Amino acid sequence: MGHIIDVLQTILPVLLMLAIGILARSRGLISREGINALKNVVVNITLPAVLLSAFATTRYTLMDVFIPLMMFLACFLAWWLGKAGARIFRLDSRFVPFLTTGFEAGMLGYALFNMLYGSSRTAEFARIDLGQVLFVFTVYKMLLGMEGKEHTSLRSLMKEMLLSPIILSIAAGVLIGASGLYQALVPSGISAIFDACTDFISAPTSAIILLTIGYDLVLRDIPIIPTCKVVALRFGIMMLLRFAFIALLGLLWPSADLSAAITVMFILPPPFVLPVFADDASQRVYVSSALSVSTLVAIAGFAVLAAMG
Repeated sequence: MGHIIDVLQTILPVLLMLAIGILARSRGLISREGINALKNVVVNITLPAVLLSAFATTRYTLMDVFIPLMMFLACFLAWWLGKAGARIFRLDSRFVPFLTTGFEAGMLGYALFNMLYGSSRTAEFARIDLGQVLFVFTVYKMLLGMEGKEHTSLRSLMKEMLLSPIILSIAAGVLIGASGLYQALVPSGISAIFDACTDFISAPTSAIILLTIGYDLVLRDIPIIPTCKVVALRFGIMMLLRFAFIALLGLLWPSADLSAAITVMFILPPPFVLPVFADDASQRVYVSSALSVSTLVAIAGFAVLAAMG
């Protein structure tokens, strides 16, 4: 009975916020402009606070250099496997490879991971996230532009990446943590003030994220067969890469215990910004449908992890 209570304590808040988001859309309690504003609050304020704290409080080793590189390469491999899978399974959309790579860590991953394992372990997930963030901001967008009409110059890509609050918060966190500044401030108690500020700002992140996801979770008019095909292809690729990633990490650093962070990362849906990146109205329903179903798969995976926990 105690285990069931623990599982419900983890799962029910997620389902409740998703339901509130759905209700807010159906009853008109929040406008589309309001939801977009909430998303901006998360992306520009609360999530950067989460990342700043996670990277500032991390103790850095050689492993922290290689993990982002491994994740970056895993994302590129997922794109290539998606491209090959599209030919094998006759999936016509040019967006298939972009639906089989990248992860929505910012707007979903951190919320689910923290609810499962607690904010004290956020740094584990942030280590895995760094490589895929760099991939999405660079190679992902460039490949998308090369294969379609979403042409973006390298200069504008670099400017967008360098000015992104997410990237800036990661860079600041790494600087504070890797330089030893955070640990140096511990005896004076200044680090506790830093923690109090970042914890306070980041507190509503999970609730806001789940609310906005529920609001956007529209399942009517989904093309079932093509959507399920691409979601199944992504799931197969992700499980293969998850196994390979954990096995390789175990060989290189047997003491590293990042399997929980890796598992949560590899059940996540593709980046929610794909419809924004992709200026192709004819494919918008297909992409949005795949994102919605992939999100439901991620929520189901979260429930399974909570039950196993």
